[in-house]
Amino acid sequence: MLDPTALYLSDPALLGDGRLRGLPMIVALSGYVEAGHLAGQIEAVVMDSMPSETLAQFDLDQLYDYRSRRPHVKFLEDHFEEWDAPELTLRVVTDGLGRHFLLLTGPEPDTQWERFTQAVVGLAQRLDVSLVALVSGIPMPVPHTRPMLVTAHGPRADLLPSTGGNKPTFEISASVSHLLELRLQDGGIDHVGLSVHVPQYLAESYLPQAAVAALEHLSAVTGRTLPTDELREASRGVIQQINEQANGSPEIQSVIENMERRYDDVVDASAHRSILAGPDHDDLPDADELGAAAEAFLASQDEQDH
Repeated sequence: MLDPTALYLSDPALLGDGRLRGLPMIVALSGYVEAGHLAGQIEAVVMDSMPSETLAQFDLDQLYDYRSRRPHVKFLEDHFEEWDAPELTLRVVTDGLGRHFLLLTGPEPDTQWERFTQAVVGLAQRLDVSLVALVSGIPMPVPHTRPMLVTAHGPRADLLPSTGGNKPTFEISASVSHLLELRLQDGGIDHVGLSVHVPQYLAESYLPQAAVAALEHLSAVTGRTLPTDELREASRGVIQQINEQANGSPEIQSVIENMERRYDDVVDASAHRSILAGPDHDDLPDADELGAAAEAFLASQDEQDH
């Protein structure tokens, strides 16, 4: 493997600052597994409301596939400007009580996953990170009308917050965050993964309530005060809009009601049953039914936006 440290440029003064040793690190990467645009919302609200300094900047020319995820550029009258270059950055952030934490955000690398994860593990070891908290949004057959469920995972049960007792079993395509969890475990670094259950039919939408759930759990595991007021306010309008559109479609409403029944049965009845299935493990919504409902719902959102 090529030298992992060659993937980033760092600030030697910050890396050597003893005050920054032993901090928690939050990892929120956007990419394939990011239902509800969770990572992007977390990055935006934290960076807009908290002071920060760049500790390490990753070289995305080595990690990013520009043709599959094309950045935007603005055309102004007769010329191009404002190239929206993606950034993958590790920052030192200060919360409202003056406490520091580390925040790794940006697009999930398209290539060199093993090298990237070793680079992050190396930074965590060099900074003597106390805990790494990784967060992602996963599309699940859950209704938007119920509280957001969060699955906590990691090798140390004493570090995991209570998430309502639900321990779902499922298989998904891997992300670099999943690999990072494995490599952190190999490196003996304490970590907690937090997977927010985002309604499958809204996976492509911006859901502030999903980001609120993530930030609440991140605050609990890191001991840092993270901002949620702005997102809570935004979520009220989003929920109202979703309800208005869903109530206008009997098909979508039927799917949501089925999800509500299964959610209520699972959350109330058993801490060990998968959220993916009901009592007999055979009452999942039909894939075509979910797909058709999701397509109709997203199409109605696009029509309203225009």
